[in-house]
Parts: sequence; C-alpha cells; structure tokens
Amino acid sequence: MSQRALVTGAGGFIGSHLVTYLRRQGWWVRGVDQKRPEFGETDADEFLVGDLRDPAVATAACEGIDEVYALAADMGGMGFISRDPATILHNNALINLNTIRAAQQAGVGRYFLASSACIYPEHIQDTPDATALREADAFPANPQDSYGWEKLMAELLCRYYHEQYGMEVRVARYHNIYGPEGTYDGGREKAPAAMCRKVALAPAGGAVEVWGDGSQTRSFCYVDDCVEGTYRLMRSDHREPLNIGSDRLVTIDELARLVFAAAGRDDLGIEHVDGPQGVRGRNSDNTELRRVLGWEPAVSLEKGLLETYRWIAEELAARGAA
Repeated sequence: MSQRALVTGAGGFIGSHLVTYLRRQGWWVRGVDQKRPEFGETDADEFLVGDLRDPAVATAACEGIDEVYALAADMGGMGFISRDPATILHNNALINLNTIRAAQQAGVGRYFLASSACIYPEHIQDTPDATALREADAFPANPQDSYGWEKLMAELLCRYYHEQYGMEVRVARYHNIYGPEGTYDGGREKAPAAMCRKVALAPAGGAVEVWGDGSQTRSFCYVDDCVEGTYRLMRSDHREPLNIGSDRLVTIDELARLVFAAAGRDDLGIEHVDGPQGVRGRNSDNTELRRVLGWEPAVSLEKGLLETYRWIAEELAARGAA
C-alpha cells in the first residue's frame, strides 16, 4: 500500500502543484482546502472541502495520514498584506495551530511547514542592493508585517512540537514562488503574475504600472523548483528552517522588462505609481540549501516567466479579456 500524504491548501497555487508532484512520486494524496483548485481539476486521490480554522476539519483531514504538507494560508500580494493584517494573523494562526495539533494526535510521522521569507527582519532588507538572507538571520526577530510574524510563530510551533512530542518536522522558507495556474488578478496575485497580466492587457505602445520607483528588488523561484525542493527537504534529516528560493536578484523594473521580452512586446513602457512595495530588497542565500540537499533551483527566470506569461495570456484570451 502506498504511503498517504495530506496537502493542506491543495486548492491553491503551490498546493495544487505539490499534489501533482506527490502523485507522480507514487503517493496516495488527500487534499484539503476551502475550495477546489481554481484552474483545472485536482490530481488528489481524495479532496476534502473544509475550513482548517475549524479543529474538526483538521482532525478529519489528518486521519490515516503518514505525512502532512501544511501549505494552507490566507495570503496574497502586497496589496492584501498591507490592507488586512489582522485577518492574516488571525486566520493563519488558527490554521496552523489546528493542523499541527491534529497531525500530532493522529500520529503523523512527518510534518512540513511552508514558511516564508517574510519572517526575516525588516531592517536588513532596507536597500535594493540586498544582502542575501541566511537562515540564521531570522533572530533577533523583526518581520515587516503580520504575515511574517505569524509564519515565525508557526516555525516555533514546529520546533516545540518536535521537542515536546518528538514529531519529525521540516520547515521551508519560500522566496517569491511563481508560475502557471496561480492567481493573476483580483488583488491577491503576486508580482510576476500581476506583471504578466498587465503586459497581456496593455495596448500597443502603452505602459504598465509598477508600484513605487521600480528599483525595489526580489528573487523569484519557479513553482516546479519549489515543489521539488519541498519534497527533497521532506526526505532529508534536516529539522531546521531552510530557504527555498532563487538567489538571482532583480529589480521590479527588470522583472517588467523580462516579461516584455517573454511577450515579445518591445513597444511597452513603464509607469511608476504609488502603491505598497514591501521591503526594499530581498534575496535568498542558498548556501545552506546546497549544503543540506546538494541541490538548488534550476529553472531560469526567463524560462519561468515565459511559461507563466503564456499561461496567463491564454487564460485572459479564453475569458475574452485579451
């Protein structure tokens, strides 16, 4: 009988990709989310529609499970993060508290937490020329927003469940994951998806809006690399938090121009407008990732953006929007 995995947040972007990856590795997979995947059908063997803020849903989801991949989160782009801090902290704390308790009570053998680069201190991310973030930089703690504080609390929760109950825990700090089949409009989309949408909808000779001055920097990791790194981490014996992300730093203006190139739109310009920007610079230090897993993300930003742009452009065309 194949091993049984639970993916929480299986109706979301990374979660749905992870379900597919696990099935290809031979796992029986149960997904749980408030909704089924927005784009296409789930590959899960079983899908539970439910709200993990309810402890009973978490208990039902963990029943008969060998490993849990905890990806469920109330999350979005900078617009959502800056607008709804109390909602984010409240909902995500309940989701993670309920899920890890249910996993421990069900005797789950191994538990994965999807954490975030948002846990890193704001004061070491205050210039575009960002120093790559090492795992050891998390403390003294000073995350920028409520999402970062909640993820840091969830990391500590995993540590304490290991210390008190002996639960095997794995924690990844995701750095700006992007790719096809993710939210691209409505206010919760991340920067690469938003940029692809803007470019696909831009009129000939037009301009796309970039929040702020465009010199803020990020690194972006393609979703296929993210799920592979997640699985490799779960198969390892490493219990400490580990970055999963690209270490290639680009400005948001550079991101826009890469999407222009992916779309073949050399006619477009950039218009800088007011809007939330987050930290000025954020990059992943992959030294520990390479040491622990002997691996790091391999999909180039150019290739990943090309795949993402094509998918979003096709979605918009199917909706009659492009």
